[in-house]
Amino acid sequence: MNDNDYPNTIDADAELESPLDRYDESEPPLPDPEEMLPLLESPEPQHRMIAARAFCELQDDRAISHLINLLKDGCPLVRVSAAYALGRNPSPDAVEPLIQQLNRDWNGYVRKGVVWALGNCRDRRALVPLIDALKTDISAVRLWAASSLGQMAKVGYDVVISAVPPLIESLRRDPVSAVRSNSAWAIGQLCRELPNNVVYAGAIDGLIEALEEDADMGVREDAKSSLLRVGDPRGLQIIEDLEMEGML
Repeated sequence: MNDNDYPNTIDADAELESPLDRYDESEPPLPDPEEMLPLLESPEPQHRMIAARAFCELQDDRAISHLINLLKDGCPLVRVSAAYALGRNPSPDAVEPLIQQLNRDWNGYVRKGVVWALGNCRDRRALVPLIDALKTDISAVRLWAASSLGQMAKVGYDVVISAVPPLIESLRRDPVSAVRSNSAWAIGQLCRELPNNVVYAGAIDGLIEALEEDADMGVREDAKSSLLRVGDPRGLQIIEDLEMEGML
């Protein structure tokens, strides 16, 4: 099995889905980690994929080093499963390998999973790769890059002030409404960690602009939710005014 067996594009109907949209939490029982761990080193790609997917549900530190190795697997289905599993089992040791795979993997599904995992790692080393993905990658990856940047709120002040400007740019200019919506959500998460400074003011401006001008109702709703979550007086006044005018 090799990379040529798989398309280099993402299905337009599925590309914006959550990594776990198709996971049915009602399905018992959980896999047995003692059975899954040896399969992570199986010579059969199908076995490696099944085992990696098992650790999307299980948390076990023993799997981390094996999952890191599977990021370089020849089968993209194994790689994407390993990426999501590392998102469920975040580790500082996985950050650099995830970044390296994001930079070199041709498969959009894999990069999408890697970006999601990097967000869950909440590590400052992921900041620059996530910003780059938000600016340059395909829509499905940009979508999760925005969300992942929103998860960096507690990492550090310097990370927050670096993440906000590209998210504002994405909120204003990304052609895909779902990416703009996730950017609005992420800005709301980050603004809660900021003092009232120029970066904060620019973020509120961006959310208000989206609330007033974005053509997509979902984006406007996410901008409104973020303004309410932040509790900025200017934003709250704009929401009240728009509601009185019947525009919300």
